[in-house]
Amino acid sequence: MLVENLITEHLDIWTSAIKTKSAAGRGSSKKLELVGIKKLRELILELAVRGKLVPQDPYDEPAIELLKRIEAEKARLINEGKINKQKPALPITEEEALFKLPARWEWTRLQEICEYIQRGKGPKYSEAGSVKVISQKCIQWSGFDISVARYILDETVTQYKAERFLQHNDLLWNSTGTGTAGRICKLDMSEKDTLVADSHVTVIRPMLGVSDFVCSYVSSGGIQKRIEPDNENSLVSGTTKQVELNTSVVTNLPVPFPPLKEQQRIVAKVDELMALCDKLEAQTENSIQAHQLLVVTLLATLSNAKDADELNDNWQRFSQHFDVLLTTQDSIDQLKQTILQLAVMGKLVKQDPNDEPASKLLERIDAEKEQLFKAGKIKKQKLLSPIIEGDKPFELPDGWAYTRLDDLCATVCSGSTPPKSELSETIGVPFLKVYNIQNQEIEFELRTLFVTKGSHLGKLKRSILYPGDVVMNIVGPPLGKVAIMPSTYPEWNCNQNIVCFRPLEIQLNKYIYTYLKAQIFLDFIALVGSAGQDFISGTKCRAIVLPMPPLAEQLRIVDKVDELIALCDSLKDGLKKVQTTQLKLTGTLVDKAL
Repeated sequence: MLVENLITEHLDIWTSAIKTKSAAGRGSSKKLELVGIKKLRELILELAVRGKLVPQDPYDEPAIELLKRIEAEKARLINEGKINKQKPALPITEEEALFKLPARWEWTRLQEICEYIQRGKGPKYSEAGSVKVISQKCIQWSGFDISVARYILDETVTQYKAERFLQHNDLLWNSTGTGTAGRICKLDMSEKDTLVADSHVTVIRPMLGVSDFVCSYVSSGGIQKRIEPDNENSLVSGTTKQVELNTSVVTNLPVPFPPLKEQQRIVAKVDELMALCDKLEAQTENSIQAHQLLVVTLLATLSNAKDADELNDNWQRFSQHFDVLLTTQDSIDQLKQTILQLAVMGKLVKQDPNDEPASKLLERIDAEKEQLFKAGKIKKQKLLSPIIEGDKPFELPDGWAYTRLDDLCATVCSGSTPPKSELSETIGVPFLKVYNIQNQEIEFELRTLFVTKGSHLGKLKRSILYPGDVVMNIVGPPLGKVAIMPSTYPEWNCNQNIVCFRPLEIQLNKYIYTYLKAQIFLDFIALVGSAGQDFISGTKCRAIVLPMPPLAEQLRIVDKVDELIALCDSLKDGLKKVQTTQLKLTGTLVDKAL
């Protein structure tokens, strides 16, 4: 199958195979990973270095003749004292020849086609100077970036031998660090004696114009997959936290070597097809951005509805285009958030003038709370300031009232962490950490911990959690993950990064849970924290302002939210299946081509 046909006949597959980006790299967009186009780039390189990208020409001079010329040129440079003599290379074994080569190709070791392979050296830096140091930051899949290079002290320049100064067409291969090692760039420069490499970069100096093909080979998936310590043919040493690409491995790397003219045709075709991938990527990203804008605009028509009747009309129009609008995980998540916000603004269900107003419910809760104070069953907390206009995020429907969460709860408290000696993975009181709140639910099977019957357990009594309590993480990012405690255990406990809201009326818990999930309150809290970590204090948690509907309306709201969120989850499951199919299709195309 010709590569051109592989691209043009399957554009929908290459451009629609998209998932949430997990890491930066070649062929990735800002927020989403364009997996199909990324795989297409990898396929192009893999076909190139296996001799399947362009046809072979029987009149091309065989690669063995080019290798002989390189050997002769190397001998001349050694005799003239311009390069050092290398140790003889070992023959390529059958195990090292990873695939069958076309006619007139040869397997060779990298050192046999290079006059120089060496790590850079540790520099003494300066704010200014005549020579810059190339570090791993300069070598990105997007290209060579000299803007981040620093200078070496001018007085140390004489410590660098002539061969250490980088030359036009040198290859620079990052050789240290997980996620960094493996990136390679060809250096395009004309000024002499102006650049050197630091000790984390391996400099490769191929001979007789073969740099571009070698760069393509090192960039291909067959090599890049081996920059992992757990690969069965790994090129690196160390652990997943810190890998090293040793110089001896680089010099002995087996390279499939085509005739020179075929190398030139391969490189030209790679450049042509990579430019085509760039266009596909730009078009796909523009399409994604346009889609995101469309979703935001149409969701705004829901948010701006005056009441439940207008919302229902807008929803009917919106839902007719689910197949076009809800094509990404993010768009469905945005719809979920819109539903939650509409719910707590009183726009999701109709108001009933016969419902008892929220003010009456608040009066009963206040009276109940006073009785519990007098009976010594709950402690009196420091009074919070009255709610002012600036605390109110929006105008309430008739029958609603603003209140603080503390006014609705018997307790608002956080937990604490016992010593490790009193934690167990098997027995005791279940102990929650922030990572146990996943997808707005408690996922206790995720790294389960228990507090044993040790001395610390008594100190944790103040923060015992019960089924039905609403909990939220107060340290982030991300802040505000929420859950309702399940009935799996009769009591629970949590660490200091989780706050518990226990409403005096248990039937209020689902509405409180819904309001906290809507996250409107985060816009009205001055967060504190440092080192990129936000924090909501216990006092601010107590003071969260909540729009309170009549109790009967709360129940209708919760039912409607459950119905619509279930619809969103169903759409999301369907989308995941489609995306999985798209990713499998790209894999099938790659397998077919190879």
